[in-house]
Amino acid sequence: LDKMPGKQMAIDADLNSGLITETEAKRRRREIEEESEFFGAMDGASKFVRGDAVAGILITVINIVGGFIIGVLQQGLSAGQAAHIYTILTVGDGLVAQIPALVISSAAGFLVTRASSDQNMGEQMGGQITARPRVILLASGVLGMFAIMPGMPTLAFTVLAILLGTWAYFLFKRKETQEKERFRAESVQAQVESQVEEPIENFLTLDLLRLEVGYGLISLVDETQRGDLLDKIRSIRRQFASDMGFVVPPIHIKDNLQYKPGEYVFLVRGVEVGRGELRPGQFLAMDGGNVAGTIDGIPTKEPAFGLPAIWITASDRERAEMMGYTVVDASTVLATHLTELIYTHSFEMLNRQEVQNLVDLVAKNQPKLVEELIPNVVNLGVVQKVLQGLLRERVSIRDLGTILETMADYARIIKHPNQLVELVRQSLARGIVSRYLNEEGRLDALVLGADSENLVAEAIVDGEYGTYLSMQPRAMSRLVRRVQEEVEGIASRVMQPILITGGRVRPFVRQITETSMPHLVILSQNEVPSTVAVSNLGTVGLS
Repeated sequence: LDKMPGKQMAIDADLNSGLITETEAKRRRREIEEESEFFGAMDGASKFVRGDAVAGILITVINIVGGFIIGVLQQGLSAGQAAHIYTILTVGDGLVAQIPALVISSAAGFLVTRASSDQNMGEQMGGQITARPRVILLASGVLGMFAIMPGMPTLAFTVLAILLGTWAYFLFKRKETQEKERFRAESVQAQVESQVEEPIENFLTLDLLRLEVGYGLISLVDETQRGDLLDKIRSIRRQFASDMGFVVPPIHIKDNLQYKPGEYVFLVRGVEVGRGELRPGQFLAMDGGNVAGTIDGIPTKEPAFGLPAIWITASDRERAEMMGYTVVDASTVLATHLTELIYTHSFEMLNRQEVQNLVDLVAKNQPKLVEELIPNVVNLGVVQKVLQGLLRERVSIRDLGTILETMADYARIIKHPNQLVELVRQSLARGIVSRYLNEEGRLDALVLGADSENLVAEAIVDGEYGTYLSMQPRAMSRLVRRVQEEVEGIASRVMQPILITGGRVRPFVRQITETSMPHLVILSQNEVPSTVAVSNLGTVGLS
């Protein structure tokens, strides 16, 4: 009974996230209602039965003690004779009195604990008794054991055991026939549905986010098989909303028989953005850097970051952890990959309707700000492009008030969204940089050399539709190679590589390094607060 509110909230959360349909939600709510009625009735019935049992025990004690006293004092029996006679009489009286009481109590229990249903009492009771033939077969076996015990009425128990065994046999046969009929009906229905032409309009619908899995991964998704992937996806969506400032759309999950059993594909707007292969039931062991030895398994690569890893069996998990490996199960591997893909492609998920919802939230507390900015200064599309530009580099848009304030200050003069993004980043500088500070509060970073920065600055062209980069491919490759060399040189000293550049060239350095080094953080000098000390790990120069 205490779990009922939590179950109801779980159903509402699944329905809101799109994991179940309205029909499935109604069915689950109906099951919870029946459970609530049943356990509520059982709670009351148990108190009644407990009182009846205590009364029966008291009556038995009184009969034994009273009979013993009468036999000794009135009948002149010895203590042993009185105890023997009146104990047997009490047991006999108890059996005669309790058997009818047991039948009546059972009938009352059926009536009291019966939950509301569309069936009448007889149909519901008969269906529940015959729903599990194994139970009747077990009762037949128990009666057969009683029949062979010394002192028991062999004939009566034998007849009952045979009757129940025969009944169980016919119930098994009937259940098998019903299964065959159901399978035949489903086959016919599937054949009919396959012949019905699906409306062409259905092929035009496009899921914003979709996860397709091979049949071997269905157990990770199916909660009836203890699959915990759906719970992890809900946690991912909550964490993303907290970190980045908007809610990820529901992820539609479906199986695809064209994939390998352990393969999965993640699609954004119908286009594949990530793929991986898992081994359900096995664990992924990754070298954390302090591994003492090797372990047998199947070599592979961790799908989220491409790190070398090994698939191991459950029996080797504890040994691998003792050796220093980081060991995770298949659903955690998939959830980690999904998290990385969602953060990487979050800017594609922010449509205008979602932007409007976010702006409406700001308007509740700062109505004048929204009234001044939209649509008098910029339209909703420009706001969307600015927010997408921030999300593209994993900058949180949770402080949407500051973002809109900055746009209101500069958007009358600066119309190009990319330039507005740079100004907004400067307004959010404290929050951006704080994520990358070390334990001492310093910012460990590389610095773009003057010659490299001049090379990029000279290639910037101011056009009619904004600025763009026009750099020779050879010079661009040379610069990218130098950045890669410096980043690889500090890989063992820092978790997150950071490069600091001038404010004008920052977006263009990000543009030319995004493909080869997507996890490299590019900050401009204007984004580093004066209160933050910078530890120079090296200079990216061309010489």
